[in-house]
Amino acid sequence: MSLSVAIVGGLHADARRATVAALLAEVPGSVVLHHDLATAVAGTVVRTVRDAEGVVSAGEAPLVNDCACCALREDLVPELRRLADAGLTRLAVVELWDSVEPKAMAEVVAAGGLTVTSVITAVDPALLLPYLGNGDDLAERGLAAAATDQRTVADTFARQLEYAPVLAVVDSPEADEEDRELLAQLHPTARQVPLAGGGSALALAALAGFDVEAAAAAQHPACALLPAEADAHGVATLVWHRRRPFHPARLYAALEDLTCAAARSRGRFWLADKPDALLHWDAAGGALCVESAGPWLASLPDAAWEMVPPVRRAAAALDWHAVHGDCCQHLVFTSPGLDRDGLEHLLESCLLTDTEYAAGRDAWAGLSSDFDTLLEI
Repeated sequence: MSLSVAIVGGLHADARRATVAALLAEVPGSVVLHHDLATAVAGTVVRTVRDAEGVVSAGEAPLVNDCACCALREDLVPELRRLADAGLTRLAVVELWDSVEPKAMAEVVAAGGLTVTSVITAVDPALLLPYLGNGDDLAERGLAAAATDQRTVADTFARQLEYAPVLAVVDSPEADEEDRELLAQLHPTARQVPLAGGGSALALAALAGFDVEAAAAAQHPACALLPAEADAHGVATLVWHRRRPFHPARLYAALEDLTCAAARSRGRFWLADKPDALLHWDAAGGALCVESAGPWLASLPDAAWEMVPPVRRAAAALDWHAVHGDCCQHLVFTSPGLDRDGLEHLLESCLLTDTEYAAGRDAWAGLSSDFDTLLEI
């Protein structure tokens, strides 16, 4: 019997546990592996393996470099291989601890020669906005996976949500149409599986198949499948796409207002003083992360294109401009009560003026480098 591995994660712990329970009940020969990182402060990570009847085995994995997530990585693959070699398990469900992100674990499992058949994030729609709006550090909430973990609740939950192609959605009586619409707009390509309908659809989703490389490519800001324009039930998504670069000083001055304008915003952008750098915009919970994602393809010599993944080249070709190539602004803002007109006006005011744009790249290079501190240049 070949072993299939499904990864179930999410900060919504009750929803995650309900999802795991549904899979155990529906898939014969399934077990759940869980590493509890809450015990890491005592120097160990507790691992349990259980089936539908209860705990099958338990053990401890020592910390690696004072990092609970590192201990998980070191212990997870050997445990999965043991299950595979025994040949008695059809589906191994890896239930991630609260703040562990599924992307890293899916890649660890695949690199270990095992087959990931699904990544599922469990969601309670009523908790969606509170978690996306929570700018607390994970450490403040007792959810840090390492002493050096500087992530926030909001950005961690956003990545958990957006990486997974399947969302297991609990039937929450507190959730309203706005909550469900927000979930649909944040991740429109996800397959939503309601737990209220029973576990059969979830079981099929857990065994459907998963492409780790394609999932990683879909997270790269150059070719991410960002949400589309939408406006329903009090929730709106603004897709803002322009070809002119931002003035670095004006954009920097507007960052706080732009970051707080939506529950979630992300995408790629272009600064006049750094015209070759593709910059990643990633905001949630009132906090913004800006980082360089490498060069725009337009800035590379033709010979270097062969080293770029095909999906990246295809995305650039679909959005190619005769003058600027793939350089552009492509930002997406999603939120209840979104002030679309005000947001568009603020974004437009940050672009180069006609006079500044006409001055050309040599003049742009002399503009203030306000983003150097954010980009650690």
